[in-house]
Amino acid sequence: MDVGFIGLGHMGAPMARNLLKAGHHLIVYNRTRGKVETLAREGAQIAGHIADACQGDCLITMLADDRAVEDVVFGDRGVLSALRRDAIHISMSTISVGLSDHLAEAHGKVGQGYVAAPVFGRPAAAEAAKLFIIAAGADPMLSGCHQLFDAMGQETFVISNRPSEANLVKLSGNFLIASVLESLGEAFALVRKSGIDPHRYLNILTSTLFSAPVYQTYGSIIADEKQPTDGFKMSLGLKDMRLALAAADALAVPMPVASLVRDHFIEGVAQGESDADWSGLARLAARRAGL
Repeated sequence: MDVGFIGLGHMGAPMARNLLKAGHHLIVYNRTRGKVETLAREGAQIAGHIADACQGDCLITMLADDRAVEDVVFGDRGVLSALRRDAIHISMSTISVGLSDHLAEAHGKVGQGYVAAPVFGRPAAAEAAKLFIIAAGADPMLSGCHQLFDAMGQETFVISNRPSEANLVKLSGNFLIASVLESLGEAFALVRKSGIDPHRYLNILTSTLFSAPVYQTYGSIIADEKQPTDGFKMSLGLKDMRLALAAADALAVPMPVASLVRDHFIEGVAQGESDADWSGLARLAARRAGL
């Protein structure tokens, strides 16, 4: 397929690279020129402007937040004006339910397709084409996207024909991950302050009650007191908690744990850790414990 790709960050770049490996013709655009030049050496075509990346069968956006997506889609010479009729915009960003509904409506009015397909997985999973993709949209559009999803992920879960429901599932998942980070941070602070070896404690947890990858991956980061530089930023964790709470507010669903985790992300950002990996919630818990 002829595919445009906008957004070559820690996740977008390896996702785009896997599309190239699968044989798709790729036109890439990113505000930072160096990131597109790396992919150009691997066979991608460089788009000089957003509109230049919108000439193919579909366009994938993998951007940081609502504002970035809005600027790319609705801005001057943006996606909405440049994408041809019947072409598909696949939004793989973690965005609000409200913006996803707005995108579906705006694309539909001009005869363009829209699919939401946010992902679960860290950059290492993106590099290995092991992402889990949560997809939603009209069946005819989704059927044309599966070969792209197969190139980037290990499994695709189709939720419904309403794109924003994929975004709601993604936000709920990120809420659960953040809740795990908060609880792990508090538990590790407790055992560390009592003098128990954190690595022995982690082995007990992951060998008995909590063998899921999220506990193994983040438990190891917390036990080792690592500060990953290629993961998910604390500022983005804060963004997602706010979006999850906005979705909950719209549906009259109380989420008190999400409110607590949001406040702790605010604490981290206020202490200058905006760009730190969101596992930094554990450091905040340790500081509160006097460690």
